[in-house]
Amino acid sequence: MKSISDAVTTVNRPEKILQFGEGNFLRAFVDWMVDIANEKTGFNGNVVLVQPLERGLADMINEQKGLYTTVLRGIQDGKAVEEFRPITSVSRCINPYSQHAEYMKCAESSDLRFIISNTTEAGIAYSSQDKLDDAPQSSFPGKVTAFLHRRFTHFKGDPAKGLILIPCELIDKNGDKLKEIVLRYAEEWNLGGGFTAWVKNSCGFCNSLVDRIVPGYPREEAEALCEKLGYRDNLLDAAEIFHLWVIETDRDYSAEFPLAKAGLNVIWTKDMSFYRTRKVRILNGAHTMSVPAAFLYGLNTVEECIKDDLIFSFMKKGIFEEIIPSMDGSADELRRYANDVLERFANPYIKHMLLSITLNSVSKYKTRVLPSLTGYIKKEKKLPPVLTFSLAALTAFYNGTEIANAEMTGNRDGSAYPIKDDLPVLECFADLYKEAGAVSAEPEGAANAAKKLARAVLSAADWWGEDLTAYAGLESAAAANLKTIWSSGVKAAIENAVKGY
Repeated sequence: MKSISDAVTTVNRPEKILQFGEGNFLRAFVDWMVDIANEKTGFNGNVVLVQPLERGLADMINEQKGLYTTVLRGIQDGKAVEEFRPITSVSRCINPYSQHAEYMKCAESSDLRFIISNTTEAGIAYSSQDKLDDAPQSSFPGKVTAFLHRRFTHFKGDPAKGLILIPCELIDKNGDKLKEIVLRYAEEWNLGGGFTAWVKNSCGFCNSLVDRIVPGYPREEAEALCEKLGYRDNLLDAAEIFHLWVIETDRDYSAEFPLAKAGLNVIWTKDMSFYRTRKVRILNGAHTMSVPAAFLYGLNTVEECIKDDLIFSFMKKGIFEEIIPSMDGSADELRRYANDVLERFANPYIKHMLLSITLNSVSKYKTRVLPSLTGYIKKEKKLPPVLTFSLAALTAFYNGTEIANAEMTGNRDGSAYPIKDDLPVLECFADLYKEAGAVSAEPEGAANAAKKLARAVLSAADWWGEDLTAYAGLESAAAANLKTIWSSGVKAAIENAVKGY
């Protein structure tokens, strides 16, 4: 079978977008949108991808000349819809660790106008170790600062050569946070008042919210899909039909980036708080709240969660009885959105693997679930059973002591599974479980281990932004839930959470 690079013609266009992140989500979301904008609006721009970590997909992407196929499937107006689209908007992928000069050369391009990113919730973070002459810096904001400084220097501070930055990381005010760290580096690295003024006045930092479920490479269906397409594509990217991109900015860039004009569900606004809170707390919150427990229970996909009576009850109780009551706004509108979310989760064409959702679960929990947990406690003056249990399930999921290749190994019913998070998080859990020893099924042993783990995890203020043991009863409830998981099994523990206290 011929390859996609033999079947689909590449299109040379100006590289207008630098994108930090070469993973499934951005390729099935931003790059898919750019491809449509090229077709329908004459945007005439390509995306050059930057691999944010030393290991990634750069080689595979370049082998296919940046080409890949999006596979969008879902239910619209009661009918099954399936759309295949060869994407030609990606020109290449650069690994800045092995191609640093090539990466920095992009800063000197007159065509470049946008920087887009998705480096996970933990990506927009400051590192005191970063220096201007690193090749490259370890942190994403450090890389951006050095890149912008090269551009500022090359174009001699030309205000017209400023860039528009649209981060897609799922943290509140992601653009503002990125700008804050860039300016911090500018000061610490003594880059000068001229550069700082250029960043503030000539560059636009937008806050944004993304919404599309992207399972990514459909491994089990790949062979059949390639037969249907007539070519081999090792980067098939499966996603749902639904998409929404909300971009918050005081300046109007919609003419320069004509995604809405192309008919895409892109909203430019001066205040996206409503859209963000609704999506992060309900859709993403439902994922992060449920997935560790559902995986340990024995399920592997989101669709299985919807079909399983116990896990579906767990999800519904958590969403409708705990997350929504913790939020401000119209309860009726929030319930309508939640019902739509559950319908999207049930999409029979989307095989969204639970393990893929568990990536960086600690930072995800802080952003997606913790505001609902603490918000419920403050409003209702009691613990929410499902959200409280979800914290214990997260702790149980991170049960491992061996770390290799930046991932820890867990065990579910005798089978190993990968636990992927920032290395300090993995090392902390590994140390905790080594100290606890093999978790004993004997009640007293399990109880003692559970108390130690619950206290250590909940008091990790650097993870959560606060010491969670300060919430009355939360530590003891987390410990009790852990003990039940170990002594009676995950199913019994989930059943208790669904029944409530």
